[in-house]
Amino acid sequence: MKGFILAAGFGTRLWPLTEDRTKAAIPFLNRPLINYSVEYLASHGIRDIIVNLHHQPESIRAALGDGSKLGVQIQYSVEDEILGTSGALDRVRLSLLDDDFVVINGKIVTNIDLGLVIEQHRKQNAIATLVLKENSALEHFSIVEIDQRGWITRFAGFPDAALPQAAVGDAGSAGVGTLGRAGSPPLMFTGIQVLSPRIFEYIPRACFSHSTIHVYPQAIAAGESVLGHVSEADWYEMSTLSRYLEAHLRLMRGGSVSTGANCSISPEATVEHSVLWDRVAVERGARVHRSVLADGVRIPADTVIESAVVVRRDIVRQIERGEVAGEYLIVPV
Repeated sequence: MKGFILAAGFGTRLWPLTEDRTKAAIPFLNRPLINYSVEYLASHGIRDIIVNLHHQPESIRAALGDGSKLGVQIQYSVEDEILGTSGALDRVRLSLLDDDFVVINGKIVTNIDLGLVIEQHRKQNAIATLVLKENSALEHFSIVEIDQRGWITRFAGFPDAALPQAAVGDAGSAGVGTLGRAGSPPLMFTGIQVLSPRIFEYIPRACFSHSTIHVYPQAIAAGESVLGHVSEADWYEMSTLSRYLEAHLRLMRGGSVSTGANCSISPEATVEHSVLWDRVAVERGARVHRSVLADGVRIPADTVIESAVVVRRDIVRQIERGEVAGEYLIVPV
């Protein structure tokens, strides 16, 4: 069985951390984020992996190489124009026709039992099995509706965070939420999926396409079994600055600060609940709280950084938001 890791995205919501690398290459607990997806697949016996690239492709190549250091074999599919989550599969379809295969997003960290998902997928001869989780916090993830069989019936809109959970659970057609339980949180897609080669019958050729918009709805309408596997295991998705920071804070071991290589923190500085990449310096009297300091950042004496991302100004081509302070760009989280 082969694996496919989606790593071509621009990482717009993670900007400015993605100014000089793609989102799957940003460090997470001092290792490239995509390493976790590779090791996740390898831990379930999947060692033949394709990774698609577009934005800052060399940052992924530098992190993974040919995969041998991680015990896998990696091939790259470079997209001159971004192709979308299913357009990316179309580009390498000839490599994926022999057996079921796993597609995973390159920006997640999880301990979901993939073996159990594969077993369910094959037992039911599904065309696709998507791993779902309850969206208890009503975050900005599309609602996935399933019926009593566990088959996905529809990809709906986004939950309204202002509504009580019971109202969200009761909204829409029958089957919203977890197996239709009244008042249950809506379900969301984790970006982990097991696919049969039959899925290529529904993926358009040589164009941009997105799985949940252009492919799965057509398969569902044709009566295909698109399963929803609901998991309660841990799953962290790093598509925004706040999610990236919160995932660190939940998974840090040995303290509330993650520090990369060659960092220096003055004994007279205060750094709490923060992430420091490589070569970061925090000087005397400075205070850093709930923030991310990227490579080469120096926080001058007596400076206060609160709930912000700080990157060097010289790596930023165009300032989209935030404010410039000397040699650095500061963006609120």
